[in-house]
Formats: sequence, structure tokens, C-alpha cells
Amino acid sequence: MDEHKENINAEDVNVKMSSSKEDDETKPESRICPAAEADPPASPPPSNSDFSHPVYKEIALANGHINRMSKLELRNKLAQLQLDTRGVKDVMKRRLKSHYKKQKLLQSATEGVSTDTYYDYICVVDFEATCEEDNPSDFHHEIIEFPMVLINTHTLEIVDTFQEYVKPEINPQLSDFCVKLTGITQKMVDEADLFPVVLERVVAWLRERELGTKYKYAFLTDGAWDMSKFLNIQCKISRITYPLFAKKWINIKKSYGNFYKVTRTQTKLTTMLEKLGLTYEGRPHCGLDDSRNIARIAIRMLQDGCQLRVNERIHGGQLLSVPSSAPVEGAPAPRNPRSRD
Repeated sequence: MDEHKENINAEDVNVKMSSSKEDDETKPESRICPAAEADPPASPPPSNSDFSHPVYKEIALANGHINRMSKLELRNKLAQLQLDTRGVKDVMKRRLKSHYKKQKLLQSATEGVSTDTYYDYICVVDFEATCEEDNPSDFHHEIIEFPMVLINTHTLEIVDTFQEYVKPEINPQLSDFCVKLTGITQKMVDEADLFPVVLERVVAWLRERELGTKYKYAFLTDGAWDMSKFLNIQCKISRITYPLFAKKWINIKKSYGNFYKVTRTQTKLTTMLEKLGLTYEGRPHCGLDDSRNIARIAIRMLQDGCQLRVNERIHGGQLLSVPSSAPVEGAPAPRNPRSRD
């Protein structure tokens, strides 16, 4: 629901942005890491004092040379290094700079090589919800599709998917606009289970893959709406508490904009794909297809050297920013939420 989410009235849910660093669940478990959007160090530099080590001068000189390269020169150099040659000029520059920085830091490291990612797995979620062509301010969006796409951050592959439809309670009859937009028919939701039952199967699916226990993981969404609005409202409708494991996530729009240095207008799903030299695969506004395409963007960003990390959370019904200085934590082991009754 990428474009449609932009038109949702935000007044019917208590969300706002803040730079608050802590909440009642924050438990430091790892060192403070640099911003996810900054050029990622592939290994610790020889000096821990500052950026005065000669390796950073070499990196700066390489960056200057890359900045002066034409699009054809960039593509030829990427091909020579057997790197992806797709994308607009700025994307290719970023890719080449990340490659050289990683190589220089690896060469200068005196001990150990740090991981290229904060998590073992990233779970992409892109809900589809009930909607009208012109949503009134008091309209309650109910989740009607719960998709998940699991990325192995070490192999940079999609390794698993999950998809279930959900029966809405307040507005059980889908609008013609909703059916046309999402491709979800009335029969699909009529035969589906209510949200609490589907969520139990989501929890079981995550547990079977040992996420939050054996493996460190994080959720990733295309914007803030999925968790801060759709899931938040749905839990209230279903009279269950908001699941602890979904209280923090990676907003890929923020990560993409900061990493490739583009404005918010350049972070729509189709635009991000286009700028990376990719095309949309599947049916737009199918939750699972949207999630797969968002996962493709995340994989490309990891390949280009971006260290995706949690940058948003919800607390007390409010949408908050997670600062880049906060300790990096994986999502907790999934558990079924409690009933509010």
C-alpha cells in the first residue's frame, strides 16, 4: 500500500516523532555503533583515536577520484571489480566508494574482521489493510494481509516467506476500491481467521526459525505506518496488547534516503527500485509481492555497504526515532500478546 499509505489521515492515531533514546525495554547488549547510514567500517581501523590514520587519507583520495568519474567510467570500473553495474550515477558512486572503503579497512586491520551487518536475519513486513478511496479521518484500518519475507544477511538471499489473509471485524465488507487496489477478494477474507489467531501463527513461524533465540533479527518496513499505525490500531481492535517483538523496526525509507543522500520524495518503493536499476516484480499492493520487492532493495543496500539498523520504535502509542548512537539490539524472542479483556 505504498502510495496509498501517503494519503492516510494521521489524526486518528496517537503518533509523533521524537528523539527520545530510551524506553522501559531498552537493555544495552552491544557496543554503541556508528550510524547505519554512514559508510560502514568493514573492520576496526589500526588506530582507535580518531580518523587521523593514513588509511582515511587514502579513502578520501579514492572518493575524490570516484567523484570525478563519468557514468561510463563508473560502470566500467564496477564491471572490472565484478560489482553490480545497475543504477543511476549517484548509486554507482556510493557502491564503488563502499567497496574501496571496505577493502582499505580490511587491508589495514591488525586484528579481527567485524561483521557487515548487525543482524543475522531481517524480516520484511508490508501489511495490506482495509481502505476507502477517500478515507474519512475516523476510519479504522484493519489488517487483511500479513506477509513476511525473511532475508539472510550473511548470504544476502531471501530464504523464506509467510502470508496469511485476515478477517476484518469492524468493516467486514471490503470496499470495491480496496479489492481493486490490493487484489484481495471478499471470499479471501471471509475464509480467513481473525487477527489474534493469525498472529499466533506468525509467532509460531518466527519461533520455528529460532529468531530472537539462536539468531539476532530485526523487522523492516517501507515507512512508519505498518507498525505505528496499522499494527497499533489492529491490536486495539482485537483487544490484545501490542507485541513486544514488533516495537522496534528498520524504516527502509529513512535508511535509503540517508545512505544514498536523496530526499524523501525519492524514497517511494518504485522510485527506490528504479534508482537501483531494478524493476518491480509481481502485483503492486499485494502485501507479499511488496515485501519481496522491499527485500530486494534491502539486499541491494547491504551489497552496497549499508549497515541497516533499527531506526524507529513505538512506545505508549507514540512513534519515536531511534538515534544512531543507541545500542544495537535485535528484536526479542516472539511471544503471543496478552488479551486486554
